[in-house]
Amino acid sequence: MNSGSHSAVLPQCVVLAGGGTGGHLMPGLAVAAELRRRGVPRIIFVGTARGLEARLVPEAGYELRLIEIGGLKQTGWRRQLRTWAQLPGAVLHARRILRETRAELVLGIGGYASGPVLAAARHLRLPLVLLEINAQPGLANRWAAKWASATALAFAEAAPMFPRAVLTGIPVRPEFFAPAPDSSPEPEGLRLLCFGGGQGARPLNEALQDWLRQPELSLPFQEIVHQTGGLDWDRVCRAYLKLPGQHFLLENSLTYLSPNGWQVRAMPFIQAMAEEMRGASLVLCRSGAGTLAELAALGKPAILVPFPGAADQHQLRNAQAYVSAGAARLLEQSSLTSPRLDQAVREIAADARLRQSMREAALRLAHPQAALRITDLMLQAFSRANNPAVSR
Repeated sequence: MNSGSHSAVLPQCVVLAGGGTGGHLMPGLAVAAELRRRGVPRIIFVGTARGLEARLVPEAGYELRLIEIGGLKQTGWRRQLRTWAQLPGAVLHARRILRETRAELVLGIGGYASGPVLAAARHLRLPLVLLEINAQPGLANRWAAKWASATALAFAEAAPMFPRAVLTGIPVRPEFFAPAPDSSPEPEGLRLLCFGGGQGARPLNEALQDWLRQPELSLPFQEIVHQTGGLDWDRVCRAYLKLPGQHFLLENSLTYLSPNGWQVRAMPFIQAMAEEMRGASLVLCRSGAGTLAELAALGKPAILVPFPGAADQHQLRNAQAYVSAGAARLLEQSSLTSPRLDQAVREIAADARLRQSMREAALRLAHPQAALRITDLMLQAFSRANNPAVSR
Protein backbone atom coordinates (compact mmCIF):
# COMPACT_ATOMS: atom_id res chain seq x y z
CA MET A 1 0.00 0.00 0.00
CA ASN A 2 1.43 3.38 -0.96
CA SER A 3 1.26 6.28 1.48
CA GLY A 4 -1.99 8.14 1.07
CA SER A 5 -3.61 5.46 -1.12
CA HIS A 6 -7.04 4.06 -0.30
CA SER A 7 -7.27 0.46 0.86
CA ALA A 8 -9.55 -1.81 -1.18
CA VAL A 9 -11.27 -2.94 2.04
CA LEU A 10 -11.45 -0.51 4.95
CA PRO A 11 -12.27 -1.29 8.56
CA GLN A 12 -15.73 -0.03 9.43
CA CYS A 13 -14.75 0.93 12.98
CA VAL A 14 -11.31 1.87 14.32
CA VAL A 15 -10.60 2.49 18.01
CA LEU A 16 -7.79 4.75 19.22
CA ALA A 17 -6.95 3.93 22.82
CA GLY A 18 -5.31 6.28 25.30
CA GLY A 19 -4.58 9.97 25.65
CA GLY A 20 -4.33 11.87 28.90
CA THR A 21 -1.70 14.39 27.82
CA GLY A 22 -1.35 16.35 24.61
CA GLY A 23 1.79 14.40 23.77
CA HIS A 24 -0.26 11.21 23.42
CA LEU A 25 -3.54 12.69 22.20
CA MET A 26 -2.46 15.12 19.48
CA PRO A 27 -0.73 12.47 17.33
CA GLY A 28 -3.82 10.31 17.78
CA LEU A 29 -6.05 13.10 16.51
CA ALA A 30 -3.77 13.56 13.49
CA VAL A 31 -4.01 9.84 12.66
CA ALA A 32 -7.78 9.97 13.14
CA ALA A 33 -7.98 12.80 10.62
CA GLU A 34 -6.01 10.72 8.12
CA LEU A 35 -8.25 7.69 8.73
CA ARG A 36 -11.28 9.89 8.13
CA ARG A 37 -9.69 11.21 4.91
CA ARG A 38 -9.15 7.63 3.74
CA GLY A 39 -12.86 6.92 4.23
CA VAL A 40 -13.04 4.97 7.52
CA PRO A 41 -16.68 5.53 8.54
CA ARG A 42 -16.41 5.24 12.33
CA ILE A 43 -13.51 6.35 14.52
CA ILE A 44 -13.78 6.05 18.31
CA PHE A 45 -11.43 7.21 21.05
CA VAL A 46 -11.35 5.41 24.40
CA GLY A 47 -9.94 7.52 27.22
CA THR A 48 -10.58 8.79 30.73
CA ALA A 49 -12.61 11.68 32.05
CA ARG A 50 -9.46 13.29 33.48
CA GLY A 51 -7.51 13.38 30.23
CA LEU A 52 -7.44 16.06 27.55
CA GLU A 53 -9.44 13.73 25.34
CA ALA A 54 -12.57 14.48 27.39
CA ARG A 55 -12.61 17.96 25.83
CA LEU A 56 -10.58 17.76 22.64
CA VAL A 57 -11.97 14.58 21.08
CA PRO A 58 -15.62 15.75 20.97
CA GLU A 59 -14.45 19.17 19.77
CA ALA A 60 -12.71 17.43 16.86
CA GLY A 61 -15.93 15.61 15.98
CA TYR A 62 -15.04 12.09 17.08
CA GLU A 63 -16.91 9.67 19.31
CA LEU A 64 -15.45 9.23 22.80
CA ARG A 65 -15.97 6.36 25.25
CA LEU A 66 -14.68 6.65 28.81
CA ILE A 67 -13.25 4.04 31.16
CA GLU A 68 -12.06 4.41 34.74
CA ILE A 69 -8.36 3.74 35.25
CA GLY A 70 -5.46 5.52 36.93
CA GLY A 71 -1.70 5.45 36.50
CA LEU A 72 1.01 3.17 37.84
CA LYS A 73 4.10 5.24 37.16
CA GLN A 74 5.25 8.25 39.23
CA THR A 75 2.34 7.77 41.66
CA GLY A 76 2.03 7.01 45.35
CA TRP A 77 1.36 3.51 46.61
CA ARG A 78 -2.29 4.26 47.43
CA ARG A 79 -2.99 5.34 43.87
CA GLN A 80 -1.15 2.31 42.52
CA LEU A 81 -3.29 0.00 44.66
CA ARG A 82 -6.42 1.78 43.43
CA THR A 83 -5.28 1.37 39.82
CA TRP A 84 -4.58 -2.35 40.25
CA ALA A 85 -8.05 -2.72 41.80
CA GLN A 86 -9.61 -0.87 38.84
CA LEU A 87 -7.75 -2.84 36.18
CA PRO A 88 -9.96 -5.96 35.82
CA GLY A 89 -13.10 -3.84 35.57
CA ALA A 90 -11.44 -1.49 33.09
CA VAL A 91 -10.42 -4.40 30.86
CA LEU A 92 -13.97 -5.82 30.96
CA HIS A 93 -15.39 -2.36 30.18
CA ALA A 94 -12.94 -1.94 27.28
CA ARG A 95 -13.84 -5.41 25.98
CA ARG A 96 -17.53 -4.47 26.07
CA ILE A 97 -16.83 -1.26 24.14
CA LEU A 98 -14.89 -3.11 21.46
CA ARG A 99 -17.63 -5.70 21.07
CA GLU A 100 -20.54 -3.22 21.11
CA THR A 101 -18.92 -0.97 18.53
CA ARG A 102 -17.77 -3.92 16.41
CA ALA A 103 -14.26 -2.50 16.34
CA GLU A 104 -12.06 -4.09 13.69
CA LEU A 105 -8.73 -2.36 14.34
CA VAL A 106 -7.09 -0.77 17.41
CA LEU A 107 -4.32 1.83 17.71
CA GLY A 108 -2.72 2.25 21.14
CA ILE A 109 -1.55 5.85 21.52
CA GLY A 110 -0.27 5.56 25.12
CA GLY A 111 -1.61 6.98 28.34
CA TYR A 112 -3.68 5.54 31.20
CA ALA A 113 -6.57 4.21 29.11
CA SER A 114 -4.33 2.44 26.63
CA GLY A 115 -3.44 -0.65 28.71
CA PRO A 116 -6.97 -1.99 29.36
CA VAL A 117 -7.98 -1.52 25.72
CA LEU A 118 -4.84 -3.25 24.47
CA ALA A 119 -5.59 -6.19 26.78
CA ALA A 120 -9.17 -6.33 25.54
CA ALA A 121 -8.05 -6.19 21.91
CA ARG A 122 -5.68 -9.08 22.56
CA HIS A 123 -8.48 -11.14 24.10
CA LEU A 124 -10.75 -10.45 21.10
CA ARG A 125 -7.90 -11.15 18.64
CA LEU A 126 -8.24 -7.78 16.96
CA PRO A 127 -5.39 -6.40 14.83
CA LEU A 128 -3.41 -3.98 16.96
CA VAL A 129 -0.86 -1.28 16.14
CA LEU A 130 1.07 0.69 18.76
CA LEU A 131 2.28 4.28 18.58
CA GLU A 132 5.27 4.89 20.83
CA ILE A 133 6.11 8.58 21.03
CA ASN A 134 9.08 8.42 23.42
CA ALA A 135 12.64 7.14 23.33
CA GLN A 136 11.88 5.27 26.57
CA PRO A 137 8.70 3.28 25.85
CA GLY A 138 5.71 3.36 28.16
CA LEU A 139 4.57 0.44 30.30
CA ALA A 140 1.47 -0.49 28.28
CA ASN A 141 3.31 -0.50 24.96
CA ARG A 142 6.22 -2.55 26.34
CA TRP A 143 3.71 -5.09 27.63
CA ALA A 144 1.75 -5.27 24.35
CA ALA A 145 4.78 -5.30 22.04
CA LYS A 146 4.93 -9.09 21.61
CA TRP A 147 1.48 -9.44 20.07
CA ALA A 148 1.11 -6.09 18.26
CA SER A 149 1.04 -6.30 14.48
CA ALA A 150 3.41 -3.32 14.28
CA THR A 151 4.75 -0.45 16.37
CA ALA A 152 5.19 3.05 14.96
CA LEU A 153 8.15 4.78 16.61
CA ALA A 154 9.13 8.40 17.06
CA PHE A 155 12.67 7.47 18.15
CA ALA A 156 14.95 4.80 16.68
CA GLU A 157 16.35 4.31 20.20
CA ALA A 158 13.14 2.48 21.19
CA ALA A 159 13.35 -0.10 18.38
CA PRO A 160 15.11 -2.89 20.37
CA MET A 161 12.05 -3.19 22.63
CA PHE A 162 9.62 -3.86 19.76
CA PRO A 163 9.88 -6.90 17.47
CA ARG A 164 7.93 -5.28 14.60
CA ALA A 165 9.01 -1.64 14.80
CA VAL A 166 8.86 0.98 12.07
CA LEU A 167 10.35 4.45 12.45
CA THR A 168 7.54 6.76 11.35
CA GLY A 169 7.97 9.81 13.57
CA ILE A 170 4.90 11.35 15.18
CA PRO A 171 2.48 13.75 13.49
CA VAL A 172 2.62 17.46 14.21
CA ARG A 173 0.24 20.17 13.09
CA PRO A 174 0.54 21.04 9.38
CA GLU A 175 1.48 24.67 10.08
CA PHE A 176 4.87 23.48 11.38
CA PHE A 177 5.72 22.25 7.86
CA ALA A 178 4.19 25.09 5.83
CA PRO A 179 5.99 26.90 4.48
CA ALA A 180 8.84 24.41 4.42
CA PRO A 181 12.03 25.50 6.20
CA ASP A 182 14.57 26.90 3.78
CA SER A 183 18.24 27.76 3.91
CA SER A 184 17.78 31.53 4.02
CA PRO A 185 19.90 33.40 6.57
CA GLU A 186 18.54 34.19 10.01
CA PRO A 187 16.68 37.46 10.43
CA GLU A 188 18.72 40.32 11.84
CA GLY A 189 18.59 40.26 15.63
CA LEU A 190 18.55 36.91 17.41
CA ARG A 191 15.40 35.77 19.22
CA LEU A 192 15.10 33.31 22.14
CA LEU A 193 11.85 31.42 22.69
CA CYS A 194 11.24 29.96 26.15
CA PHE A 195 8.29 27.77 27.10
CA GLY A 196 7.48 24.82 29.32
CA GLY A 197 4.41 23.35 27.67
CA GLY A 198 0.81 24.45 27.88
CA GLN A 199 0.84 24.49 31.69
CA GLY A 200 4.23 26.17 31.87
CA ALA A 201 7.23 25.07 33.91
CA ARG A 202 8.08 27.05 37.03
CA PRO A 203 11.77 25.96 37.11
CA LEU A 204 12.25 27.34 33.58
CA ASN A 205 10.40 30.54 34.45
CA GLU A 206 12.48 31.08 37.58
CA ALA A 207 15.80 30.33 35.88
CA LEU A 208 15.03 32.73 33.04
CA GLN A 209 14.04 35.51 35.41
CA ASP A 210 17.04 34.95 37.68
CA TRP A 211 19.19 35.38 34.60
CA LEU A 212 17.39 38.50 33.36
CA ARG A 213 17.46 40.33 36.70
CA GLN A 214 21.26 40.56 36.72
CA PRO A 215 22.26 44.27 36.89
CA GLU A 216 23.19 45.84 33.53
CA LEU A 217 22.78 42.52 31.74
CA SER A 218 23.82 42.59 28.08
CA LEU A 219 22.16 39.88 26.00
CA PRO A 220 23.01 38.36 22.61
CA PHE A 221 19.28 38.48 21.79
CA GLN A 222 17.19 41.31 20.49
CA GLU A 223 14.04 39.70 21.88
CA ILE A 224 12.96 36.94 24.27
CA VAL A 225 9.51 35.41 23.83
CA HIS A 226 8.36 33.80 27.07
CA GLN A 227 5.34 31.54 27.50
CA THR A 228 4.83 31.33 31.26
CA GLY A 229 1.86 28.98 31.56
CA GLY A 230 -1.38 30.11 33.14
CA LEU A 231 -0.57 29.00 36.68
CA ASP A 232 2.60 31.10 36.86
CA TRP A 233 1.43 34.13 34.87
CA ASP A 234 0.68 36.52 37.76
CA ARG A 235 3.90 35.72 39.59
CA VAL A 236 6.02 36.13 36.44
CA CYS A 237 4.31 39.44 35.61
CA ARG A 238 5.12 40.85 39.04
CA ALA A 239 8.76 39.84 38.64
CA TYR A 240 9.07 41.53 35.23
CA LEU A 241 7.42 44.70 36.54
CA LYS A 242 10.20 44.98 39.14
CA LEU A 243 12.92 45.13 36.49
CA PRO A 244 14.19 48.62 35.55
CA GLY A 245 12.97 49.81 32.17
CA GLN A 246 9.65 50.25 30.38
CA HIS A 247 6.65 47.96 30.86
CA PHE A 248 3.50 47.60 28.75
CA LEU A 249 0.99 45.33 30.46
CA LEU A 250 -2.23 44.11 28.84
CA GLU A 251 -4.67 41.47 30.08
CA ASN A 252 -2.78 38.50 28.64
CA SER A 253 0.57 39.89 27.58
CA LEU A 254 3.44 41.95 28.89
CA THR A 255 6.19 43.69 26.93
CA TYR A 256 9.32 44.68 28.83
CA LEU A 257 11.93 47.00 27.29
CA SER A 258 15.32 46.77 28.98
CA PRO A 259 17.56 49.86 29.28
CA ASN A 260 20.27 47.70 27.63
CA GLY A 261 18.41 47.35 24.33
CA TRP A 262 16.74 43.95 24.56
CA GLN A 263 13.09 43.22 25.16
CA VAL A 264 10.80 40.47 26.48
CA ARG A 265 7.33 39.54 25.25
CA ALA A 266 5.64 37.39 27.89
CA MET A 267 2.24 35.71 27.79
CA PRO A 268 0.52 32.82 29.61
CA PHE A 269 -0.05 30.83 26.42
CA ILE A 270 1.11 31.15 22.81
CA GLN A 271 -1.70 30.46 20.36
CA ALA A 272 0.44 30.76 17.21
CA MET A 273 3.30 28.52 18.40
CA ALA A 274 4.39 27.57 14.89
CA GLU A 275 4.79 31.25 13.99
CA GLU A 276 6.71 32.08 17.17
CA MET A 277 8.94 29.02 16.87
CA ARG A 278 9.64 29.79 13.21
CA GLY A 279 10.93 33.23 14.22
CA ALA A 280 13.19 31.91 17.00
CA SER A 281 16.94 31.54 16.68
CA LEU A 282 17.12 29.30 19.76
CA VAL A 283 14.49 27.54 21.88
CA LEU A 284 14.66 26.82 25.62
CA CYS A 285 12.05 24.20 26.53
CA ARG A 286 11.09 20.82 27.94
CA SER A 287 11.64 17.64 25.89
CA GLY A 288 8.23 16.11 25.46
CA ALA A 289 7.92 14.11 22.25
CA GLY A 290 5.47 16.53 20.63
CA THR A 291 7.67 19.54 21.33
CA LEU A 292 10.70 17.79 19.86
CA ALA A 293 8.76 16.84 16.73
CA GLU A 294 7.80 20.50 16.27
CA LEU A 295 11.42 21.61 16.74
CA ALA A 296 12.50 19.08 14.12
CA ALA A 297 9.81 20.17 11.66
CA LEU A 298 11.12 23.74 11.78
CA GLY A 299 14.78 22.87 12.25
CA LYS A 300 15.25 24.80 15.50
CA PRO A 301 18.35 24.57 17.72
CA ALA A 302 17.31 23.98 21.31
CA ILE A 303 18.45 23.82 24.91
CA LEU A 304 16.38 21.03 26.45
CA VAL A 305 15.48 20.88 30.14
CA PRO A 306 13.72 17.52 30.67
CA PHE A 307 10.92 17.30 33.23
CA PRO A 308 12.49 15.12 35.96
CA GLY A 309 9.12 13.75 37.07
CA ALA A 310 8.29 12.16 33.72
CA ALA A 311 7.53 8.43 33.90
CA ASP A 312 10.60 6.24 33.26
CA GLN A 313 12.59 9.47 32.73
CA HIS A 314 11.28 9.49 29.16
CA GLN A 315 11.87 13.22 28.69
CA LEU A 316 15.54 12.75 29.59
CA ARG A 317 15.82 9.88 27.10
CA ASN A 318 14.12 12.00 24.43
CA ALA A 319 16.53 14.86 25.05
CA GLN A 320 19.55 12.56 24.95
CA ALA A 321 18.45 11.26 21.55
CA TYR A 322 18.30 14.82 20.16
CA VAL A 323 21.63 15.71 21.72
CA SER A 324 23.23 12.58 20.21
CA ALA A 325 21.91 13.65 16.81
CA GLY A 326 23.53 17.08 17.20
CA ALA A 327 20.22 18.98 17.28
CA ALA A 328 20.20 20.18 20.89
CA ARG A 329 22.05 20.79 24.13
CA LEU A 330 20.96 19.19 27.41
CA LEU A 331 20.63 21.16 30.63
CA GLU A 332 19.12 19.07 33.41
CA GLN A 333 16.78 20.82 35.82
CA SER A 334 19.10 20.11 38.77
CA SER A 335 21.76 22.19 36.97
CA LEU A 336 19.43 24.95 35.78
CA THR A 337 21.16 27.89 37.44
CA SER A 338 21.55 31.39 36.08
CA PRO A 339 25.31 30.95 35.35
CA ARG A 340 24.77 27.60 33.58
CA LEU A 341 21.91 28.99 31.55
CA ASP A 342 23.97 32.04 30.61
CA GLN A 343 26.86 29.85 29.48
CA ALA A 344 24.68 27.50 27.42
CA VAL A 345 22.77 30.28 25.71
CA ARG A 346 25.81 32.41 24.90
CA GLU A 347 27.73 29.46 23.44
CA ILE A 348 25.02 28.87 20.84
CA ALA A 349 24.13 32.52 20.26
CA ALA A 350 27.77 33.40 19.54
CA ASP A 351 28.28 30.71 16.90
CA ALA A 352 26.24 30.97 13.68
CA ARG A 353 27.89 27.85 12.25
CA LEU A 354 26.91 25.86 15.34
CA ARG A 355 23.31 27.03 15.02
CA GLN A 356 23.27 26.02 11.36
CA SER A 357 24.70 22.60 12.21
CA MET A 358 22.05 22.10 14.91
CA ARG A 359 19.36 23.27 12.50
CA GLU A 360 20.40 20.75 9.86
CA ALA A 361 20.55 17.97 12.46
CA ALA A 362 17.04 18.83 13.68
CA LEU A 363 15.61 18.82 10.14
CA ARG A 364 17.03 15.32 9.62
CA LEU A 365 14.85 14.17 12.54
CA ALA A 366 11.63 15.51 11.00
CA HIS A 367 8.92 13.20 9.66
CA PRO A 368 6.44 15.22 7.58
CA GLN A 369 4.59 12.07 6.44
CA ALA A 370 4.16 10.56 9.91
CA ALA A 371 0.34 10.47 9.92
CA LEU A 372 0.29 8.85 6.48
CA ARG A 373 2.82 6.19 7.44
CA ILE A 374 1.11 5.32 10.74
CA THR A 375 -2.22 5.01 8.93
CA ASP A 376 -0.60 2.77 6.33
CA LEU A 377 0.70 0.48 9.10
CA MET A 378 -2.78 0.27 10.59
CA LEU A 379 -4.53 -0.54 7.32
CA GLN A 380 -1.84 -3.07 6.43
CA ALA A 381 -2.38 -4.77 9.81
CA PHE A 382 -6.14 -4.88 9.14
CA SER A 383 -5.57 -6.27 5.64
CA ARG A 384 -3.29 -9.03 6.93
CA ALA A 385 -5.75 -9.99 9.68
CA ASN A 386 -8.54 -10.33 7.13
CA ASN A 387 -6.49 -12.01 4.41
CA PRO A 388 -4.26 -14.76 5.82
CA ALA A 389 -2.71 -15.22 2.39
CA VAL A 390 -1.01 -11.82 2.75
CA SER A 391 2.58 -12.33 3.87
CA ARG A 392 3.47 -11.14 7.34
